[in-house]
Amino acid sequence: MFKKVVIFGVGLIGGSFALALRRAHPDTQFVGVGRSAQSLERARELGIIDAIATDPATAVAGADLILLAAPVAQTEAILTSIAAHLEAGAIVTDAGSTKSDVVAAARKALGARIAQFVPAHPIAGREKHGPEAALADLYEGKKVVVAALPENRVQDVEAVAAAWRACGAVIHHLSPQEHDAVFASVSHLPHVLAFALVDDIARKPHAATLFQYAASGFRDFTRIAGSSPEMWRDITLANRDALLVEVDTYLAQLQAMRAMIAAGDGAALEKIYANAQHARLEWAAAIEAAERKPG
Repeated sequence: MFKKVVIFGVGLIGGSFALALRRAHPDTQFVGVGRSAQSLERARELGIIDAIATDPATAVAGADLILLAAPVAQTEAILTSIAAHLEAGAIVTDAGSTKSDVVAAARKALGARIAQFVPAHPIAGREKHGPEAALADLYEGKKVVVAALPENRVQDVEAVAAAWRACGAVIHHLSPQEHDAVFASVSHLPHVLAFALVDDIARKPHAATLFQYAASGFRDFTRIAGSSPEMWRDITLANRDALLVEVDTYLAQLQAMRAMIAAGDGAALEKIYANAQHARLEWAAAIEAAERKPG
C-alpha cells in the first residue's frame, strides 16, 4: 500500500502503528524521526523501523505516508520542518488526541499544502510509553477517528483510513470540533482526575501508608496516571476550552454530592450510584458485544 512510511515519534503509538502496518505490508520501509537517538536506535533494534533519519528533509524524501506521533505541541514545528520538502503525492497524518489545535498548526505550517494533511486519532493506548511499549496488536478492534478537512482529497482520506484498517482498527468520522468536545469528556477529563488524585495522595505526609493499603479499585481508577506527563500536559492545554467546560460540570457534580454526604442523604446518593452503575454496565456490555462481532 505504501512504499515508504515516515514516523515522527516512534513510541507506543507510532511504534505500534509501524509494527501493525508492517505485519500487513511487509515490504513497506519504515523510517523513524525523533528527539532521542537512543530511543530511535532501540526502535530499530526491536524491528519497529528500518532506518533512522536525523534530517527531516532527507526523511520525507520519497515518502508516501508521514505520521506525526509526537506530542501535539510539536505539530507545528515538525510540519514547518518538512513543508518545503513534501512530495506532491505524499500524505501527512497524525495521531494526536486533540484535533482543533493540530489543524490550526497544520494550516499555519503547510499553507497551501494543507490538503495533504489528514487529521486522525487512534483511540487506543496504555500507560507505558517508548519503543518497548509498542504492540503489533494495539489497534485490533479499536476505533480510529478520521477528522477530515474540506480540502482533503477523498482518495487521501481513504488511504489514511485503509492504513489504520490494516492495523486492525475500526474507522469513525468526526469533525475536529466534534472530536475535541467528545474526548474532553471521556478521555481528557478522566486523565486530569487520575493525575489529580494520585498527586494529592502523594503529597500527604502519610502517603506511604495510604499507598500501602491502596488495592485494585485504586489501581484501576488511577491506571492512566502512569501515562506520559509531557503528552498529557500538551493535550490538557491544547483542548483547554472544551476541557474547562467538563471540569466545571464535574465540579458542580462533586459539590452536589458533597452536600448529599453532609446532609446524610442516602437516597440521593444511591440514585446517583444506581444511574452510574446502569450506564456503566450498559456501556461495558456494548463494548463486549462489539468485540465479539465478526469482522
